[in-house]
Amino acid sequence: MKKYNDLNKQFIAGEWINGSEDYEIENLNPFDDTVINKFVAANTDDVDRAFQVAKDNSVSWRDTLPTKKREIMLKAAQILLERKEEVVEWLVKEVGSTTLKAQVELQQTYDMILEASSFPTRMQGMITNSSVPGKINYVFRKPLGVVGMISPWNFPLYLSMRSIAPAIATGNCIVVKPASQSPVTGGTLAAKIFEEAGLPAGVFNVVVGKSSVIGDYFTGHPISSLISFTGSTPVGKGIGRIGGEGLKKLALELGGNNAFIILEDADVDRAVDAAIFGRFMHQGQICMSTNRILIHESIHDEFKDKFIQKAKALKHGNPSEKGTVVGPLIDNKAVKRVVDLVERTVQAGAKLEIGGKAEGNVVVPTVLTGVTKDMPIFNEEVFGPAVGIIKFKDDEEAIELANATEFGLSGALHTRDLLRGFKVAKSVETGMIHINDQSVNDEPSTPFGGEKSSGVGRFGDDFIIDEMTTVQWVSVQQEARDYPF
Repeated sequence: MKKYNDLNKQFIAGEWINGSEDYEIENLNPFDDTVINKFVAANTDDVDRAFQVAKDNSVSWRDTLPTKKREIMLKAAQILLERKEEVVEWLVKEVGSTTLKAQVELQQTYDMILEASSFPTRMQGMITNSSVPGKINYVFRKPLGVVGMISPWNFPLYLSMRSIAPAIATGNCIVVKPASQSPVTGGTLAAKIFEEAGLPAGVFNVVVGKSSVIGDYFTGHPISSLISFTGSTPVGKGIGRIGGEGLKKLALELGGNNAFIILEDADVDRAVDAAIFGRFMHQGQICMSTNRILIHESIHDEFKDKFIQKAKALKHGNPSEKGTVVGPLIDNKAVKRVVDLVERTVQAGAKLEIGGKAEGNVVVPTVLTGVTKDMPIFNEEVFGPAVGIIKFKDDEEAIELANATEFGLSGALHTRDLLRGFKVAKSVETGMIHINDQSVNDEPSTPFGGEKSSGVGRFGDDFIIDEMTTVQWVSVQQEARDYPF
């Protein structure tokens, strides 16, 4: 099978073209900073054309038979698997994924497309009774028309597909602006897959450009009815403000500062294994990553020693090498930010147990103890392979500590007492929490989303169908109505 070409082009109206700007965006390998490819960047004229093409095709795609939409979705899923090695290669070299992480992301993407393939026949309306004699009320569910999607760089293929597949399957056309650090895995690779699957030209469009040039313009474009964004809370608040001014629907999955709570009756070894995965999967560059480990004081030392021993043994370095668990951060700016966060936390009184340094763009697994809620690593999203361990004395203090940040995305809780676990879990202000597991969980058939500054809206299952559609009330007056004048 021949590998895809033209992945460094804009994709508008079914054509692979250069952008209209007079400069190029370099797509860098985060491990060694080599140039993978270059994009001639898009400008606002390209954004206009992409949205207009999407609008022009929205009626015909809306009216396409559900069975045809499903057929295309299933074909796209099949192509993804057929091109597994090519996709994994791109995830490794473009975003520093380890091969394990790349394979996990590919499987999640496949599962998401399969789930979305059922959406065309799940666009259900209803008939309701009326309080007016002789009237029947119908409620029809309809696609929004055009969706704008801004994708992140950390899990770019999956987190893009989490919006792309539902938008297309529910009858919308879509314009995608991928992050500049992952233009292929966050945009053009998915476009190639759907093009090969037979998706009509103009339904799916991709524009790659600098956020400083097209970001706000893309967000506020009058043609889109919804903006889907996954990324940082500060950027998300700006997108929410611009989208709100345009009265758009918003699906925003933002930052997380997720707590991993370990009660005194927990299985310590099981908690260690879960916390290692929850913290160090993809170098901690996941919104759901375990940021703060809250441990009951009676088992603190046992957990700490076992956790540090296991973290110290994790292989770090080249993500393409077998056995590597911790690869590079996305760029050197991210490395400096994480190292600075660790240094500021140590200056505030925490103890650096292991790590705290970088080798190129790879931050060595880092563990801090003696962390308190006034320290930087407690309050800031880490987005790197560093974690703080915090003691608590009882359930009430654990809940207070878990809720003591502006975020509320995910979390985890370990206990042998399930009823106690439910009580504590329901008291944590978070959109998701997982008992006797870790915080990095995402399934297409569940409601995914956060509370507080971690976002608005929900992805997955019927929740994303609601986000991507609207409802219309149509009534029929079957017999003459008596009016008062």
